[in-house]
Order: sequence, then C-alpha cells, then structure tokens
Amino acid sequence: MTPEEAATRSGVSDRSGAAGGVGILGAAGGGNALELRGVTKMFGALAAISDVTMTVEAGERRAVLGSNGAGKTTLFNCVTGDFLPTSGTIRLFGEEVTRFPAHERIRRGLRRTYQISLLFGGLSVADNVYLACRGVSRARFSLLRPRRGDSLVTRSEELIEAVHLTEVRNRLVSELSYGQQRQLEIALALAGAPRLILFDEPAAGLSPTERAELVAILTNMPAHIGFIIIEHDMDVALRVAQRVTMMHNGRVFKEGTPAEIEDDPQVQELYLGDGRHAHT
Repeated sequence: MTPEEAATRSGVSDRSGAAGGVGILGAAGGGNALELRGVTKMFGALAAISDVTMTVEAGERRAVLGSNGAGKTTLFNCVTGDFLPTSGTIRLFGEEVTRFPAHERIRRGLRRTYQISLLFGGLSVADNVYLACRGVSRARFSLLRPRRGDSLVTRSEELIEAVHLTEVRNRLVSELSYGQQRQLEIALALAGAPRLILFDEPAAGLSPTERAELVAILTNMPAHIGFIIIEHDMDVALRVAQRVTMMHNGRVFKEGTPAEIEDDPQVQELYLGDGRHAHT
C-alpha cells in the first residue's frame, strides 16, 4: 500500500502542496468553520435527519448529543461527504461544499475519526503516524527511506507525543490497548493541516483511566483546531465542549453551553433520564 493510500485510510489528504505539508500548529482562517442550513437526509420515506441548521465557529469545540437513532452519525456522514444530503446546504470555512466528494472536504482541512478503528495493526505506532504525515507531503511517492532529521519523522514524533504514546512508539498497533488505539487515531487525524475534526464516540469502550487520558488530549489540542464530538459519555462530552447541540428524532432541539444543557428540564427528561450519567 502506498503512502497516499495510507493517508486516505486515516482521513488525511494533501491540500497545501508544500514540501513537508503544514505542521500541526499551522494557522487556520477566522469566521465559521461549519455552517449547516436546512440539511435533510432521506432514506426512502425515512428522514434520518431533518432541517438541521447549525453554525460552528473556527476553533470551537462542540458536542453533538442525543440518544441512539437521533441522527448524529448521519449528520457526520453528510458533513464529511460520505452521504450527500437530500436537501440543504453545507459550508466549510465559508465555501459551499454540499455536493463535494469526501476527499475535497479533506483537502480543505476536515478530518474524521470513526467508531471502528482503521489502523495498520501489523505496523508500529511510529510507522502509522509517519505514513499519515508522508501522505500529505510532496514526497509521498518517493521510494527513498527517511533520513535522520527528516522533517516528516520529526512531525510524526511531535504527534505521538501530543497523544501520549511516546512510551509505546515502537510497539505494533495490534499489541496496543483499545484506548491507545483510539489515541493513535487522533494522531492520524492531526497529520497535515486539520482545521476541523469530527470525533465519532472516541470514548466508547474506554476504561475510566483511558477516558481521563482522552479528555487531557482533547483539551490540550492547539486552539486553532476546532472539533465536533459525538459522545454518549456525558462526563467526557461536557468537559471538552464549549457548546452543545442536542438532537432528537433527527432534529436539533436544543443548543447551549454545557451548564445550560445539563440544567434544561427537557434535556433531563429526554436524554439524562433519572440520572445524569445514564448513558456513560
């Protein structure tokens, strides 16, 4: 498999054309990162999401919450281009991308992680991250082995450190714990020049210790990189988000700060139930 295929598998593609790609601290533009206006996705007669309107500012950290079947993952699929919406418009950093294929959205700084890990289990942590970095560089088709001091090797080491995997950098991915594999996915999403990352239930299946590690990684991401997180673990979602969008039956029915959402009677009835941690 070529480095470019590896990068595509990890949700990464070249945008800048610079010799080494753009580092994780590269600047992003201002304004809104994402604007959805009346987005609807029909499957036959079923509306998976209906008339969704939402604005996420550049650098904002947003949580999208709701029970199973609320339409959260379908919403992500429409944003990334995995599904094309039946109606409505999607703008990414001011540009309409409603009918764009997924790779064109990736080129504009969009990244995504999935509920199921997409990693190379037979390669080391360092190799996985290096391939993701290599895939966004002009050297992605080169057959030359990286040399000492190679900028892509340096960048991959920075990413490994950012997701707290330095101690296992040489271990095969198949030997990692599930939580460490989810941390590695974040490193792959950070390769290149991401501006907005969609995290699809990153805390699912994690132990309490691994969840705390995840929170630390997300809260310490560079400030210019925004993200939207789908999560059933309320403790994780409300600790890392600045604003929250609640979905129910495919529609947005509440938006606010974490404190406002926690205190809202309708949210408590529909989602939190009798206890705040019912979905953890």
